[in-house]
Formats: sequence, C-alpha cells, structure tokens
Amino acid sequence: MSLPHWEETPADLPAAIREVKAALRRQIAASGRTVEEVFAVVERSIAAEVAEINAARSRGETIWPVISYDDIEAGTVSAADVARLRKRGCLVVRGHFERSQALGWDAGIVQYVEDNNFFSDYRGPGDDFFGSVGSKPEIYPIYWSRAQMEARQSDRMARVQTFLNSQWKHTSEGVQWFDPSRDSLYPDRIRRRPEGADSAGLGTHLDPGTLDLWMTEAYQQAFRHLFNGDVEKYDPWDAAYRTSGPQYPGSTMCSAFRTFQGWTALSDMAHDQGVLHTVPIPGAMAYLMLRPLLSDVPDDEMCGVTVNQVFPATDKWHGLLLEALAGIPDVQAGDSVWWHCDMIHSVAPVQDQKGWGNVMYIPAAPWCPRNKTYAATVREAFLSGSSPSDFPAEHYEREWPDRFTEADLNETGRRGLGLI
Repeated sequence: MSLPHWEETPADLPAAIREVKAALRRQIAASGRTVEEVFAVVERSIAAEVAEINAARSRGETIWPVISYDDIEAGTVSAADVARLRKRGCLVVRGHFERSQALGWDAGIVQYVEDNNFFSDYRGPGDDFFGSVGSKPEIYPIYWSRAQMEARQSDRMARVQTFLNSQWKHTSEGVQWFDPSRDSLYPDRIRRRPEGADSAGLGTHLDPGTLDLWMTEAYQQAFRHLFNGDVEKYDPWDAAYRTSGPQYPGSTMCSAFRTFQGWTALSDMAHDQGVLHTVPIPGAMAYLMLRPLLSDVPDDEMCGVTVNQVFPATDKWHGLLLEALAGIPDVQAGDSVWWHCDMIHSVAPVQDQKGWGNVMYIPAAPWCPRNKTYAATVREAFLSGSSPSDFPAEHYEREWPDRFTEADLNETGRRGLGLI
C-alpha cells in the first residue's frame, strides 16, 4: 500500500495531515492490528524502560554512560559499555581533548570575537528558538574560528565520530547508507554562558525533522516498521532511507543527517548548572511517531508538530517519556557529550550560574548523499566566511581577516568539505 507523500511542504497543512493520518491508520489496519494495539506494544516497552531509569536514579546511579577517550582510541571499550551506550543512546567521552587545549580554544574564541568587534556589531538573536534563552548573547553565531575548525578536523574528533557512527547499521539491502569513517564537518555555533548568568534554558524537543518525518517518502520508508504494524522490528539504529530524503525548510532545520548530536565542553560544568538533559531511550521515536494517530488527537494535528518550529515534546502528549528526563554528570573542559539524533533533549534553566557554561556544537554527521549535498553549500560558506545555510543569514565573519582558511585545512578537513 503506497502512502500519500509530499516532497515539499504541503500548501494546505491541515488537509495533508488529515490525509496522511488516515492513510497511515489504514496501512496499520491492513496488518491485522489496530493503531491502538500497535501503540500499546510500544507504550509497554517504553514504560518498562522509564521504570528502569527511575529505579537506577533512585539508587543514585548515573544514567548517562561515560567512556574514556583513551579506551576509544585503543579499541578497548568493553562490550558492557557499548551495550549501555546503545541502550541509553547518549554518552559522555571523558578526556576527548586535553583540558588545557579546550581552555585554550575557549580563550582563543574570546580573542577572535573581541579582535573583530563582535560585541559592538552584534545585532541580537537571529532566530526565535535560541533567542528565547534571554542572554546577550549566549549563542554566538560564529562558525569559522580556528578553535572550531581545529576541533572539527582533528584526529581525536574523527575517532570518536567513527566509534559513534559504527553503532548504527549503515549497510543494508545492498546499500551503504553512509560512510562511518568520514564526517561532513557539519558547522554549528558556540555557546558561552557566563558565571552568574540567569538562563531560561530550552524546553524539551527533538531535532530530526518535523512533519516531513510522516510526509516524505524517504522517512515513510525509514519508519516503515512503525507504519506497517510490525513495530517489534523497528530499530532506532538503522540508517536505511534516512540519508537521502528531503527536509521541509525552516529556521530550525538540519539539512544534514546526524547519527549523534554533540558538543565539546570548553569549560568545567557541574550537573546542576543549567545543563543538557535527554530522555535516554532511543526507541522513544516509535512512541512519538505513532502517538498522533490515536483517536484523542484532532485529525488535523500532530501533537503540536508543525513546520518552521522544533518538534516539541510535551506533558500533554508525551508525559510518560518526560518522566525519564536525565541530565549529564559533571563534565570538564575537553570532555564531549553526545546523544542519538532522534532523542528528546532540553537545557535546564539556571539562576546565578556557578562557573562558565561554554561549548562548541560538533555532531557526528557521516558522509552520505544528503550530507554530500549540504557539504557543497558549507564549502561556499566556509570560503566566504558566511553563515551556513541551515542558520540565520547573519554573516558576521565575512570580513574577519583571521578566520580559518582553506590553507589551514588538513586532509580530514578537506574530505569533510568535499574538496577531495
């Protein structure tokens, strides 16, 4: 049974939502199971994981797995640690970079923006989402500093990205969906939150897409087991069909396929100082994708998901999932933090923050058709010092003479930008 699909944003969103939901319900019913029966299978599985997480929390255990960079480099990560990473879908890499190097990068970024009069030229947040944190600024729309590019193209980053990519099934049905050993150097911004800051944080959301997850042909294939009624076969670590499809445009879109979102700490951060939280259940995507098909959701709604906004996770529709929200442990400058691209996450609010809260956003975005296409636009932005096309068109760095240049790229950097 073929589903209706829209490879570009539908002109009449409510009508398209009604049409695709009716078709998905029919397709699930053709399996001999109702939507309610299929969702109940998912809900029982998720409820068991939530209970397990809360029990571990009550015992004082750290929910987030922690693995040392040295073990990743030496290939000595234990089977138990790998299993925990795959179960929880998130990871802290201890000592990913030397603390002194991370602190040096942090200082270098400050020098970079001050030398180029960023603070006097800053025009305020360029998007509604990060603009909500209320800082001045907290998110710096800077992409091409020496610190960011040195980290992106470093051997240590490449090793961790390859390790994380390798948790995914990247070859199936005779197709290599992505190359786990080559990253596309997806450029993102930095966050610098000063000591004593008050921040509203960021609410629970996820970033793999919006309505395109239900409405484009590639994602309908990626979530085929959910939409065919055989939900037991759904594997959140299967990259099939995710690496070539389109995404509906918007101010919060990500044109690249990321196996993991991530950031590298540029300061020490305590676990209770406005840090990242996730719902550490990779399979929760099954719940999120099927929940709008239940009868208590209006036919022209998708539990709050729409275009040009992040995919929200709310108590109204996803309360069970949010019970498992778990924050990172204390981290030091040089540690890195990673979470599966489908996972619900948030940043806790903080008042009178103790210590700085500084990070470089660097994900794992392996080379694949989708990322190769985006890399062409990234390459142009890099060469001109422009903001990448996924981000607001602020372009602060175009005239900055000391930004990272093509001559500074190593082989990893050139490969990541598609220059070789």
